[in-house]
Amino acid sequence: MVVYMKIEQITVGTMGVCCYLVSCEKTKKAALIDVGGDEDRVLAAIEKAGLDLQYIIATHGHPDHVCGNRRIQEATGAKIIMHALDAEFFAKAEVKDHFSHLGLEFSPPVDITVVDGDTINIGEVVLKVLHTPGHTPGGMCLYNNDGPDGDLFTGDTLFVTAVGRTDFMGGNHQDLLNSIRTKLFVLPDETIVWPGHGYGGDRSHIGFEKRANPFLK
Repeated sequence: MVVYMKIEQITVGTMGVCCYLVSCEKTKKAALIDVGGDEDRVLAAIEKAGLDLQYIIATHGHPDHVCGNRRIQEATGAKIIMHALDAEFFAKAEVKDHFSHLGLEFSPPVDITVVDGDTINIGEVVLKVLHTPGHTPGGMCLYNNDGPDGDLFTGDTLFVTAVGRTDFMGGNHQDLLNSIRTKLFVLPDETIVWPGHGYGGDRSHIGFEKRANPFLK
């Protein structure tokens, strides 16, 4: 029997972050990806679905994607996961000072760090870590190919017909384009893209982005 991942997309916070509640249909274990605010609404969704939240996963460390981590962790006991490079980068005082103008919380200390090729098990659902630097040094995407098409959570690496900004501290435009071309565009065309913001749309496909994304021409 194939165990499919359930996905609930919840737009949260003052910056319109696409937060994802992902769960294993069989075990009811769950994880949140990019909790950028509206914690009460997110917790209500977890309770309504009867899920056991194991992890809070950050595709990257920018405050708009992690400002809900503390409250969610306090309410659920879930462990916070981030790529090792971003966990180190966003712990620096000068980096926190640079992003303090956003007026948003940074993540509490990370419980688990991951690197490229690692897997995160949510019940019987497996997310593979794809390190995609460029937006941040430790930016990552999360890939699951158990479903009929495959699902890819791209954070602020790839949007619908757009790509992430690289003008913040730690950003590098060439690294970002290289990450997309070598890590994401090698996936099957039918892979569903779940972006970190709904700029241009709330989902896409790898094949469409290869054909239509003007930043990758």
